[in-house]
Amino acid sequence: MGSLFRSEDMCLAQLFLQAGSAYDCISELGETGLVEFRDLNPSVNCFQRKFVNEIKRCEEMERILGFLLREIKKADLPLPDRDVNPVAPLPKHIMEQLQRLEAELSEVTRNKEKLQKNLRELTEYTHMLHVTKNFAQRGSEAQYEEFPFLERDAALDYTGMQRMGAKLGFISGLIQRPKIEAFERMMWRVCKGYTILSYSEIDEYLEDPDTGEPTKSVVFLISYWGELIGQKVKKICDCYHCHLYPYPSSREERTDVVEGLGTRIQDLNTVLLRTDDYLRQVLKKASESVYTWYIEVKKMKAIYYVLNLCSLDVTNKCLISEVWCPVGDLGAVRQALEEGSRKSGATLPSFVNRIPSNDTPPTLIKTNKFTSGFQNIVDAYGVGTYREVNPAPFTIITFPFLFAVMFGDLGHGLIMAVFAFWMVLYENNRKLKNTRNEIWNTFFEGRYIILLMGLFSIYTGLIYNDCFSKSLNLFGSGWRYTHRLMTRAWGSDIAANRFLILDPNITGVFKGPYPLGIDPIWNLANNRLTFLNSYKMKMSVILGIVHMSFGVVLILGDLNVCCHFRKKSNLYLVFLPELLFMWCLFGYLVFMVVYKWLAFSAAESKTAPSILIHFINMFLMQSSGNQLLYPGQIGVQGFLLVIALLSVPVLLLGKPLYLYWLHNGSQRLGMYRGYERVRRGSEEELSLMHAQDMEEGSGHSDPSTSREHQKEQINFGDEFLHQGIHTIEYCLGCVSNTASYLRLWALSLAHAQLSEVLWRMVMHLGLRVDTSLGVLFLVPVFGLFAVLTVSILLVMEGLSAFLHALRLHWVEFQNKFYSGNGIKFSPFSFALLASSFDHDGFP
Repeated sequence: MGSLFRSEDMCLAQLFLQAGSAYDCISELGETGLVEFRDLNPSVNCFQRKFVNEIKRCEEMERILGFLLREIKKADLPLPDRDVNPVAPLPKHIMEQLQRLEAELSEVTRNKEKLQKNLRELTEYTHMLHVTKNFAQRGSEAQYEEFPFLERDAALDYTGMQRMGAKLGFISGLIQRPKIEAFERMMWRVCKGYTILSYSEIDEYLEDPDTGEPTKSVVFLISYWGELIGQKVKKICDCYHCHLYPYPSSREERTDVVEGLGTRIQDLNTVLLRTDDYLRQVLKKASESVYTWYIEVKKMKAIYYVLNLCSLDVTNKCLISEVWCPVGDLGAVRQALEEGSRKSGATLPSFVNRIPSNDTPPTLIKTNKFTSGFQNIVDAYGVGTYREVNPAPFTIITFPFLFAVMFGDLGHGLIMAVFAFWMVLYENNRKLKNTRNEIWNTFFEGRYIILLMGLFSIYTGLIYNDCFSKSLNLFGSGWRYTHRLMTRAWGSDIAANRFLILDPNITGVFKGPYPLGIDPIWNLANNRLTFLNSYKMKMSVILGIVHMSFGVVLILGDLNVCCHFRKKSNLYLVFLPELLFMWCLFGYLVFMVVYKWLAFSAAESKTAPSILIHFINMFLMQSSGNQLLYPGQIGVQGFLLVIALLSVPVLLLGKPLYLYWLHNGSQRLGMYRGYERVRRGSEEELSLMHAQDMEEGSGHSDPSTSREHQKEQINFGDEFLHQGIHTIEYCLGCVSNTASYLRLWALSLAHAQLSEVLWRMVMHLGLRVDTSLGVLFLVPVFGLFAVLTVSILLVMEGLSAFLHALRLHWVEFQNKFYSGNGIKFSPFSFALLASSFDHDGFP
C-alpha cells in the first residue's frame, strides 16, 4: 500500500542481449512485464530496421488467422476458452503449419463454392424446364398466330419472313423479379415487336449468387425471328444479368435433360454433404488451437517490435537496449535474462547494468482491482509527476463521501450498494467481463467505486433521515407536540392538516436532539426547507474549506524535507503563505460558524449576529455597530486580515527572488561536500545529491562551468510570470472554489425534492386508492415508481452527482498540490495483449 501514495522508485538500465538469446530474453521480459523499452533508433525509418521482415511474416500469419477465424464463425463453431498462455515460439515453427492449413482450407472452400455454383445453376435449369414446358404447349396449339402481320402469299403459300430466309429461335433463362418489367419494355423497344416474351414467376425462393440471400426469380422464354434479332436479345439479357440456359428443341430431348439434371443434382448434394463434413472437421480441429496461435503470433510480433528498438554494437553480435525499470524489480529482470539465456542455450549470458540519467522517469503506481478505479479517476486529470504525491488513496474516501453528500438517500444508496455488491460477487464471470457494451463495461470496471458511493449514501441518508423522501422514526422524535401547552397551538392545525412550524423556544416542546441525524418530525414541518437550507449550506462550506486545506497540506508530501526533494524554500515561500491565506480568511469563517453554533442557544438565535455581515466587515476593516460574536473580535479580525494580505506578496515574489539570489548571489566552493569520495559506481547517487543540494542553495561545483550552465537553464522572467499567475489563480481560486462547494448543498436539496415529487406524483396516488381494486392498481403504480426511481434518481441524478464530485476533486482539491505532468509507465507486457483480441473478433 505504501507505493500507492507515491510512484515507485524508477531507474534507467541498459540491457546487453546476445544475438542468439535476444529473442528468448525479450520473451521472458514480456512475461514479467517489468520494463519499458526506449527507442534507441529514433532517426531510422520503421521500414529500414533490422527485424522488419520478421514483422511482415507475423502480419501475414495474422492475416491467415483472420481468414481462419472468419471460416470458423461461418461454420458456427464455438471458439475456445482463454485459459491458455503459451510462450512465444520461433516464427518458422508456426508459419509452415498455418500456411498448410490455409492452403487446404482455401482449396476445400473453392471446391465447395464451385459445387454450390453448379448446384444452383442445375436447380435454376430444372425450374426453367418445368416452367417453359407450359410455354411450349401453348405455342404449339397457337401455331404462332401471335404474328398477325405475317400474312401468307396466296400464290406460293409462303410468309414474308420465310421468303427472307429467317428462322424461328428461342432463348430461355431466369431474371430477378424486380427487373422483369424494365426488361420487357427494353425488349419491345429494341426488337420492334419481332420477339415474343413469355414469363412466369417461380414459387420457390432461389439463392442469389452475389449476396447469398434468397430471392424471387422469374423464368422467361423469348421467341424471335432471325439471327440479328437473336444477337440483340442476348445483349439485352447480358445487360440485365440474366442467367441463360439452352432450350431443348423437342419433347424427348426435354425429358432426357430433366432426368439427367435430377441425377446430377443428387450427386452434387452427396458430394457437398461430404465436403461440408470434411471442412467442419478441419475447422473444428483448427478452432481448438486458434486462440493459442493468435497469442503466439501476437507475442512474436511484439518481441520483434521491441527488438527493432534496440541498437547493435560494433561487432553486430550483441543488442543493446535501454529500459525504465522499478528499482525493486531489478533482481527479477536479471532472473528473466538468465532464464532467456538458458532457454536459448547461449554460451555468453545477457545482463543488465543500471546507468545514471537526467531524464525524468515515468510514473508507476501499482494498483489492484479495488484501487484501480480510483487511480483512473486521478489519471484522467493527469498522470502524476515522478515521485509526486498521489491523490488516489485520499480519493478512495473523499470521492464517494462528497458524492454521498449530494446523493444522500438511504433507499437509493441501498439499491446502488446492492447492485455494486452483485457485480463484485460475480466479477470473475466471463460473460460480465467480456461484453462489448461500453456502457456496461464502464459500470463493471467501476464496481468498487459504485459500492463505496452506495455505502456512503446509506450513511448520509441516515444523517439526513431520508429514505425515498420519507423519514424513519427509529428512536422517537425529540419534539413533544402532544404537550398540553402545544395542544392549543398545534392540535387544530394538525387535525385540519394545516401548517406545522417547529419552534424550540416554546417551553416543553423540544426535549433534546435526535440520536442519529435529523429528527423525523422535520418531514412534517412547514419550515423544514428553511432549516435544511441553513444546515446544508453551512455544512457545504465547512466541508469545502476542510477539503481544500487538506489539499494545501499535501504540498508537504512533495516537499518532504527530511528525505525526498529537499525543497525547503517552497516550504517557507509557497506552502506557508498559501496555508496562512486560506486559514486566516476562510478558516476564520468556519470558526465563526462553529462558534455561533456553540455560543448561542435557540432562545438567542433571533438576536445572534450575522456571520455574513461580520465577514464582510472584516474585509472593510470597520464595525457597523452590530453585536460582536466574542470580545476582541475586531482586533482578531484585523490581525488575521493583515497576515492574509502579507502572505500575498510573499507568495508572489518570494520564490522568484530566492531563485535569483541562489543563482547570482551565492558563492560556490571548489569542493562538493566530499561527495566525490563516494564508492565507485554511484554516479547516479552523486547526480541526485547534487540536484537536491542545488535546490537547497547549498550545492557546489566548478565555478567556471556550473554557474553558466545554471544561468542558461533558468529564465527569471518566466519564473516571475509563472509565480504571478499561480498567485492570482490561488487567491481568486480560494474564493471561487469555496463558493463552488455550495454545489453540495444545491444538489442535495435538488435530489431530496425530486425524490419527494416522484413520491407524491406517483406512489402517493396509488396508496390513496382505498377501494377493493386498490391492490391491483398499486402494482402498475409501483412498477412505474420503480422505473422512474432507477432511471431518474439513480442513473441521471447519480451521474450528475458523480460529475460534480469529479469536478470538486479535479479543480478544487487536486489543483492545490497536484501538477499531473508526468508520463505513465507503459511496460512491455504480454498481459496487455488480451485487449486486442476483442477488437479482432474474439468473444
